[in-house]
Amino acid sequence: MTVVPSQSPGPETDDAATVPPARAATRAGDGADPASAASVSGSFLARAALVTASLSIAGSLLGLVRDQSLARLFGAGSDTDAFLVAWTVPEFAATLLIEDGLAIALIPAFSMALARRARGVPGDPVRALVGATLPRLCLALAAVAALIAATAPYLVQALAPGLPDPGLAADCTRITATCVLAFGLAGYCSAALRAHRCFLAPAAIYVAYNTGIIAAMFLFGEGWGVRSAAVGVAAGGCLMVAVQLPSLWRRLASPAPPLARAGAEVGERPMQLALVAAVLLFALCRQSQVLAERFLASVLPAGAISHLNYAQKVAQIPMTLSLMVCTVTFPVVARALADGDTARARSRVERDLALASCLVLLGMCAVIACAPQMIELLFQRGAFTASDTAATADVMRVYALGLLGQTLVGALVRSYFSAGRASWYPLGAMAAGIAVTSWIGAVTVHSWGVAGIAAANALGITVTAALLLAGLRTGRLNSPHSVSVRVRRVLAELSRLVCAAVVATAAGAFAASRLPSPAAGLAAGCLTVTFVFVPLTWALGAQSPASALRFLRAVTRRLTHGRFR
Repeated sequence: MTVVPSQSPGPETDDAATVPPARAATRAGDGADPASAASVSGSFLARAALVTASLSIAGSLLGLVRDQSLARLFGAGSDTDAFLVAWTVPEFAATLLIEDGLAIALIPAFSMALARRARGVPGDPVRALVGATLPRLCLALAAVAALIAATAPYLVQALAPGLPDPGLAADCTRITATCVLAFGLAGYCSAALRAHRCFLAPAAIYVAYNTGIIAAMFLFGEGWGVRSAAVGVAAGGCLMVAVQLPSLWRRLASPAPPLARAGAEVGERPMQLALVAAVLLFALCRQSQVLAERFLASVLPAGAISHLNYAQKVAQIPMTLSLMVCTVTFPVVARALADGDTARARSRVERDLALASCLVLLGMCAVIACAPQMIELLFQRGAFTASDTAATADVMRVYALGLLGQTLVGALVRSYFSAGRASWYPLGAMAAGIAVTSWIGAVTVHSWGVAGIAAANALGITVTAALLLAGLRTGRLNSPHSVSVRVRRVLAELSRLVCAAVVATAAGAFAASRLPSPAAGLAAGCLTVTFVFVPLTWALGAQSPASALRFLRAVTRRLTHGRFR
């Protein structure tokens, strides 16, 4: 597979995860040995995945520190419930503009522009794309941010009608509304850089974001209360843009042929309004799960929203890390489709599904088996009491049942949009999942409380994952610009992994409960889960551990030869 070089004028010294030198890519694309070309691609993906995973882990750890600080400073009561209702704005903005929204639409667009540039299209298609999309995006996002700030009290009333302190929630919502513009710019920069095979700066954005929130809470928390966390969200959004601008500016400012006339690119512009609408509506529909959860939890006793939030933040860490594989390979799939190589795209997607599922199930086993120990170690201090620990751990175990579905949805939806074409099927699948979540949650919230909301979430997202997988079955998508997968093969792999996960969870829970110390119980549970899950998947014939082992070997070779400097 040919790796397209970065357009920087000189060697990359600032980025640990940029594309290999142009000479290697040229040899791979000009009749070089196919095995050599594959090894270049594999080593690049290993390096990019290592950098992305490392910084994502750092960002996740800082996210835990952020939540620990919120729990320690403000507890789990009416104040934190008010802030977490306002937190809906950055949650939606992150999903729509950084993770599942703009990135899914923009990465294929930039990949196509880079492919056209490589084919010698007159002008610079990349700069033409930026000029056509970025100014309009900024104006639209600024207008949305102003609208949210102006209607904050009405939004709070609609999101959480039973909230004890709606005025505080409205104040926090006005402050967090600024993140709409900041997150949009951060997502745009991330998509452009990843399409250029640059992963260091995009992977660092959540490190910068959480650093801003933590600093604001400790600097201003005593005087401003929980409003300081909202100020931190606004500051963190600006930092997300700042860490990416230097890398993106170098690529856009590098020497390039003169731009073609504006009219020359209109008919071939890769960005389509229908594509953007389909992607954003899907992401909006997916994130509306949070709206349903908080609407239902607002009628429960104070602290219910907080318990659900803390449980989700911890349980989602395995999902976030497992999707790093898809984050790195999504530009590869998009470029393969831009080149018309659907077989390579399908192979990449199937391998990603297997590896991401293996990683998330391993994490899910640990979360369910060691939930009380995790929550006690992470949060039980200050205003966060033992009763809060017990309630949060119970919710987290139920919520974790949907982690496989969450991961599959995140991985599968990229396949529908990787060719840069609009598809409305994912929106329909997500709407069906939301309907299941809302109905089950409404039925169970009064009898099961927050656990009923978490169970509804897990069931609804699993329904969406099943529909998305069925929609990609081989033969349904016959277009040369679409990805299809062998569904039976994928399901067979998943069934082996799920069987191993059930046994590993039971063994881990037993080991964790035998020790009185939460730290010792957590260590024993996680080790037991690992030593049961991995050998059992091999015994059942799953291929994912072998793929993970090959990846680790590639990383080790790179480290051994000093190639990560």
